[in-house]
Amino acid sequence: MFLLRLVATLLHIGLVFALAPLLMGLVTKLRARLLGRRGPPVVQPYRNLRRLLHKTTLVPDTATDLYPIWPFVCFTATAGAAMLVPGFSLGLLTANVGDFITLIGLFALARGATMLAGMESGFGFGGAAAAREALFSVFAEAALLVILISFVLIAHSPTVDGVAAAFRNGQLGISVSLGFALAAMLAVALTETGRIPADNPAGHLELAMVHEAMLLEYSGRFLLLFEYAAMLRLMVWMCLIGTVFFPFGMARAGEILTWPGGLVLWAGKLGAMAVVLSLFEIGTAKMRVFRVPEFLGVAVLLGVLAGVFLFVAARIGG
Repeated sequence: MFLLRLVATLLHIGLVFALAPLLMGLVTKLRARLLGRRGPPVVQPYRNLRRLLHKTTLVPDTATDLYPIWPFVCFTATAGAAMLVPGFSLGLLTANVGDFITLIGLFALARGATMLAGMESGFGFGGAAAAREALFSVFAEAALLVILISFVLIAHSPTVDGVAAAFRNGQLGISVSLGFALAAMLAVALTETGRIPADNPAGHLELAMVHEAMLLEYSGRFLLLFEYAAMLRLMVWMCLIGTVFFPFGMARAGEILTWPGGLVLWAGKLGAMAVVLSLFEIGTAKMRVFRVPEFLGVAVLLGVLAGVFLFVAARIGG
């Protein structure tokens, strides 16, 4: 049993790290095709990472000695989150440590490292983007915390595995509170991954950029780490949403016969979410920067309503 869980855990980690660039390429390709353009090939992110690996790494004269540290901190924190969030299977060796509090902390660590990287060289746009990111993070973390309260009320467990297992048992059915929690988490995910309407990953207007503006002074292998972390972040959020809200068909790490079905359904969920994200982005305009806190404020409100409805339902049912 332990050996099977170990193999499943290693398989999960390997697939997440290997397929994260492919997922980003798929979203970019779908978005271009929906806009009537040919778009880059789905393997373009791999080529971009390879090109950055061979480029010269430049360090600004105004940067401090901590300049090379932030890319590694950001990547390490994001990689840790990627290893803790289950993908195709439940019951991995990381199940007991993969709780939402740890994930929120890892997301905050990666975000903080990116913000400090943006302020390293004293570049004006980087500092402005870091300030905006700090403002967004206040609301994003608050929304995640109130969503966590709802999950704990449902599953009586703060771990992603525990919540997914409770949802998969089919004892809950469809409820308004889960719809509120899903909407709130989607809003936070779009902001955390720098997607429309919070940010535009394809935009190059410095005054409107947030995530990209913090990395303008990085190049070479340092930029590679930030770019790879962004790809992993998109994968992590899709896995998290798919595992928590759509846990049907997930394999069990201790039963190898369930792995093929779990892998196929996991790929299907990622593909479906990539299509939905692409459709949403081409049909939605980017918000003004100062409207994003209002957008996340609605996510906080929805998370609170989800917890209230669950609490009231529990009291009535009791």
